[in-house]
Amino acid sequence: MSAEDLEKYETDMELALYREYRDVVGLFSHVVETERRFYLANEVDVQVRTGGGETWFEVTMADAWVWDVYRPARFVKQARVITFKDVNVEELAKSDLEVPKEPPFGR
Repeated sequence: MSAEDLEKYETDMELALYREYRDVVGLFSHVVETERRFYLANEVDVQVRTGGGETWFEVTMADAWVWDVYRPARFVKQARVITFKDVNVEELAKSDLEVPKEPPFGR
């Protein structure tokens, strides 16, 4: 496999991952970013921990999806991350373009 073939393969994998993200993002209520990963989750809990003069974050997520091109199964029931770096948690806004569950005008 040439370097060009490898680069094309990695580009194709990233594009497929982006497309999967685009398809599943509407299923989740939160985005979580750490220094190593990007997650979508429906339940997020962040706890600040201290000990031995250090401070770290313990992030637990339930019903999650992991942005990782090399991970074969990206949906996880629960994930726990411990990090000494920043953690960003954002609640996703529901789109104005959601399809209504009821037909318009009482049909």
